[in-house]
Amino acid sequence: MKTTYKVLLLLAVSLFFTACGIEPKPLAYGDDHCSLCDMTVVDKTHAAEYTTKKGKSFPFDAVECLVWKINKTHNEDELAFILVADYLHPGKLINAKDATYLISEGIQSPMGANLSAFATKEAAQAKQKEFKGDLFNWEQLKNHLKK
Repeated sequence: MKTTYKVLLLLAVSLFFTACGIEPKPLAYGDDHCSLCDMTVVDKTHAAEYTTKKGKSFPFDAVECLVWKINKTHNEDELAFILVADYLHPGKLINAKDATYLISEGIQSPMGANLSAFATKEAAQAKQKEFKGDLFNWEQLKNHLKK
């Protein structure tokens, strides 16, 4: 009987810690509203999201909205996840700090900053050759959008 009790206790503790894990919430395209501008999140090539260390997720209809919100609130240290849509893989969210960004009039984004994110620098450079524009890393992008 004691072994059964120990197994059940171990299972309960494991379940408790698994349930408390912080994960980003999947975006509900067409239902979620941007946490900055309140537009409906529909564009799978430009959407973004951050999740706080407390586990609350905030969707954004465009990468620029996410950056403007972070720049406005200065709360990046409180965030567990900062995710942006990979332009080449609609609906796939990637780590914002690892992405390369292209601002190009050839690719329009929902809020008009013409900002797109790419999983690799090479992918962003390829689109830059096609559409022109300027490349940024995460820190450069945040500084650029403060202006």
